[in-house]
Amino acid sequence: MKPAKPWRKALVYFYLTVLAAVFLLPFFWMLSTSLKGSEQIFTYPPRWIPRPVRWQNYRDVLTTMPFVRYLFNTTFITVMSIIGVVFSSSLVAYAFARLRWKGRDSLFLFIIGTMMLPAQVTMIPVFVLYKHIGWLDSFKPLVVPLFFGGGAFNIFLMRQFFLTIPQELSDAARIDGCSEFRIYWSIILPLSKPAVATIAILVFMMQWNDFLGPLIFLSSKGKGTLALGLAMLVGQHTTEYGMLMAASVLLLIPVVVIFFLFQRYFVQGLMMTGIKG
Repeated sequence: MKPAKPWRKALVYFYLTVLAAVFLLPFFWMLSTSLKGSEQIFTYPPRWIPRPVRWQNYRDVLTTMPFVRYLFNTTFITVMSIIGVVFSSSLVAYAFARLRWKGRDSLFLFIIGTMMLPAQVTMIPVFVLYKHIGWLDSFKPLVVPLFFGGGAFNIFLMRQFFLTIPQELSDAARIDGCSEFRIYWSIILPLSKPAVATIAILVFMMQWNDFLGPLIFLSSKGKGTLALGLAMLVGQHTTEYGMLMAASVLLLIPVVVIFFLFQRYFVQGLMMTGIKG
């Protein structure tokens, strides 16, 4: 294979740099606005570097809403959701990928088909159900269902990865007398770190930024999440954009840190789940 010509390589790097700048522009505007006073935010032409820098927006966020309490609630929901989704979806996917039983493929196709069903369709029945069993205004509707299957997409992703692991490993373990759960827990799951990391990152981003779920099921102010707290900063007549952008930056930091820490596993997991279908 011939090496790429220098001018072509430079053109590709230039194109990628321009594209990255376009995508990073909104984030830079958010960061810049979070450090401005209200008199600097809508000036024209826009001033990208705030002068003077207003750190007071971040202090106001911490005092205007119970930030620490919301951070704890959001972290609890997110961590429990990751545990529930990773455990239950991997267990279900193991049955679809590594075990042979009647109706397996038909049931898997049915589960995949549920991805076509919008979440809004089941919103009212689910709300009525949780109301009758007394789960409203608690974290249970946001956490407990994730321990029962973990979602069709996560099952699909984990099953695709399990199919790439040689079946001979399971057969050798069965000959040695291992139970199916022991094979799943001690052999298959440790070999599936990229897929587990991929699902964990996706669930983290989904639950950390979730607004609709907490809005529907939580009503007490003390049980709010960071996404709900962010909405509290939007007034009916006026909005403190500097404080709103400061809260958005604080909400975004954990997502960026988690993604960069595990991006290697994330990319590897997405690549390997597409190898075998």
